[in-house]
Amino acid sequence: MILHNKRRELASALSERRYSKKTIGFVPTMGALHQGHLALIARAKKENDLVVVSIFVNPTQFNNPADLKNYPRTIESDTEQLISAGTDILFFPSVEEMYPPGEQENENYDFGILEMVMEGKHRPGHFKGVAQVVSKLFKIVNPDTAYFGEKDFQQLTIIRELVKKMNSGINIIGCPTVRESDGLAMSSRNALLSEDERKKASAISKALFFIRDNREQLSVADMKQIIKEKIETETGGEVEYLEIAEEEKLQSISHWDFSKRLRVFTAVRLGKVRLIDNVPLYTVEISNS
Repeated sequence: MILHNKRRELASALSERRYSKKTIGFVPTMGALHQGHLALIARAKKENDLVVVSIFVNPTQFNNPADLKNYPRTIESDTEQLISAGTDILFFPSVEEMYPPGEQENENYDFGILEMVMEGKHRPGHFKGVAQVVSKLFKIVNPDTAYFGEKDFQQLTIIRELVKKMNSGINIIGCPTVRESDGLAMSSRNALLSEDERKKASAISKALFFIRDNREQLSVADMKQIIKEKIETETGGEVEYLEIAEEEKLQSISHWDFSKRLRVFTAVRLGKVRLIDNVPLYTVEISNS
């Protein structure tokens, strides 16, 4: 595996590979890697000649300084995992490399309602920061295909819209959420949970799967209220939101309409840790570790 810290060096190396007609798969991450990331890399390797992984904890997408400070950073173990996974190139830039002092930030993408609901509503400016760094990474790497997990489904939707706004031909692939054996969605933030919080956290996904399996038994409003209370009771946490929405525009529904592809989305605070999850309300294969 080759390590690059500089944008120009990486872009130059990749231009040579591209000249040789090598297809490039890209997996952007913030590190603290787990099996979910490795599943993205495995698919990228299967579908491309060359796989690039980036590790960059992007400060512009954190609206809470404490969350940025506490985000797990495990570059040594991450590097070992990337080598074992057969990653070809790791891009590991500094903040100064990605945001050089004095460099003008010209892009300011407007995603409309997509960035105003759920995560966008509770984390103002979050998706502006995501779009800012992802657009930078896309311009540096210029991949044929980029891979993202469906656990961050709203982010995935935003990035698909970003590619349209960039007039880019990058193919965006969403990969199923990878879960622990008890159903908890894999996340770098899981490592910050206490032992007791970790045990209780599995109630989140169980509640979402309950909605999927019993979706016609109650009205949308009643289902949301009952499941919100169930999650808070079983985890001891606080549900920031629980929404049932259609996938394309992320608009919440008030009545069941299965002519549309629906998902249930939630964000839950357990102690100092904020966890998000979503489950499609139709039959799909669920990935497990």
